[in-house]
Amino acid sequence: MRSAILSCTVLIVATIVVYWQVGKCDFINYDDNVYVFENSFVKSGLTSESIAWAFTSTYASNWHPITWLSHIVDVQLFGLDPRGHHLTNVIIHVATTLLLFLLLFRVTDVAWKSFSVAALFALHPLHVESVAWVAERKDVLSAFFWFLTLFLYIEWVKNKSRILYVIILITYTLGLMSKPMLVTLPVVMLLVDYWPLQRHIAHIENAKEKQAPGLLNWMVFSLREKIPFLLLSVVSSVTTIYAQNKGGALKTLDLFSLWQRMGNAVTSYCKYLFKTVWPTDLAIYYPFPKSIVIWQVVLSFIVLLLVTVMALNVRKRHPYFVVGWLWFLVTLIPVIGFVQVGDQAMADRYTYIPLTGVFIASVWGFPDLKNKKIFSLLVTVILVVLSSVTWHQTKYWRNSITLFQHSIEATSDNYIAHNNLGIAYAGKGMYEEAIDNYIKAIEIKPNYVDAHYNLGNALYKVKYYDAAIEQYVITIEMYPEHQKAHNNLGYIYAEMGVFDNAILEYNKAIELNPYYITAYVNLGEALMRTGKINEAEVVYRKILDINSNVNVANDRLNEIKQLKNDAN
Repeated sequence: MRSAILSCTVLIVATIVVYWQVGKCDFINYDDNVYVFENSFVKSGLTSESIAWAFTSTYASNWHPITWLSHIVDVQLFGLDPRGHHLTNVIIHVATTLLLFLLLFRVTDVAWKSFSVAALFALHPLHVESVAWVAERKDVLSAFFWFLTLFLYIEWVKNKSRILYVIILITYTLGLMSKPMLVTLPVVMLLVDYWPLQRHIAHIENAKEKQAPGLLNWMVFSLREKIPFLLLSVVSSVTTIYAQNKGGALKTLDLFSLWQRMGNAVTSYCKYLFKTVWPTDLAIYYPFPKSIVIWQVVLSFIVLLLVTVMALNVRKRHPYFVVGWLWFLVTLIPVIGFVQVGDQAMADRYTYIPLTGVFIASVWGFPDLKNKKIFSLLVTVILVVLSSVTWHQTKYWRNSITLFQHSIEATSDNYIAHNNLGIAYAGKGMYEEAIDNYIKAIEIKPNYVDAHYNLGNALYKVKYYDAAIEQYVITIEMYPEHQKAHNNLGYIYAEMGVFDNAILEYNKAIELNPYYITAYVNLGEALMRTGKINEAEVVYRKILDINSNVNVANDRLNEIKQLKNDAN
């Protein structure tokens, strides 16, 4: 008990110290806006509307109501002060680390090995992205429910309480409602049955007496009791595919061929392993490779195959190795790229749960050296080095400029990083620097709609109207439904005094979005300036029908009323 308390204390202190600086980090302009500071439902705090929205929305191409609720609660508690939102991530990460330690200690009764795995989980640099990125609340939250479900499952195996089984189903459901990546948890339960629970041994011995296939008998038995979990996984998978397809996140084979996906998936497995051992050049976004290098795919496949064969061959003497290795392989499947979501080749955040398997295989394997002192010294050195790298990596998350500058340095042809760095510069009023980065993003990916649109915005700010118009026109040609490009194009025409063109563009924006208040306001202003008072009055009344609290509409209607009175 004393060793467990000491281990938990060290884990809490070490994790907080390493991640203390996130309290000085801002929101970043990549997904944090979608999840928090530009999300009207989240910004409203806890209301009946926001709660209902959390459970019914597939916004951001996901259905994860528990994650939405956590962000809503944060706004209720901290407003839009990023420190509180970051602090919540760290607290959940600490709680998840403790759960991992406690479940390993509970099932193995070996404190120092359990502590080592939990410490690697808490302090590894690949996990910085999940902890330091507010929008990745879904990572830390789902992992918390992942390990809580496993912990309760282990307790259930020991006492078979029906009430506890129902509670486990609830915690698993909450995890799926935080992030659907947890769909592989029933498979990991099977692995945990094999080791460290070793539930198969009794079945095999019993089967020998009956001259029955023992291992097969155990697998059937074990699968049967997990049917409810498997059904929940299926429901979550179908819901996720629907949400991601509706949001346009799923990529077709036209964009990434089956060969590209398979090749990238195989090499990504090995890249994750390499970065686990040598965590350098970490970036928030890794561009999908322009071409798949055959020799890398072949070599990666051979490595994965050899390790898998070795793990299976030594499963009787070293069961932890096959369990840890399969944990890593299986839990990465939902995000490895067979079903491509987004444009990235890989992501550090995807390792948040999978690396636990690598840590278990490594930590339980090292003690086979039979020298506890050497192992303890080695683990201590590794943890100190990893903590230092993690501390340094966390510094890049100070703001969008530091983050995306580092991503550009750590990768090549990173058009996302250039675009978002441009957005960060534009937010600081540094438009020349923003323009440079938008142009670089377009040079890398000429059909990058966001970069063209953002370049148009920056060019407008420095009054290069003709160049800005050109970029908005390109944006609309690529994406005709880009309502903001139509609105901004209209705004430039209005500034140039070409009101007929401005009115045309505002109307196009409104056709695309009948609730686009900004476009209505701009349309009303253009109509007023061309003397079309009656048409402007109709527009302003339409604005108040949509939102009665738009002051400019009320002010303009009063102005129109006065003009009509004066005319009479």
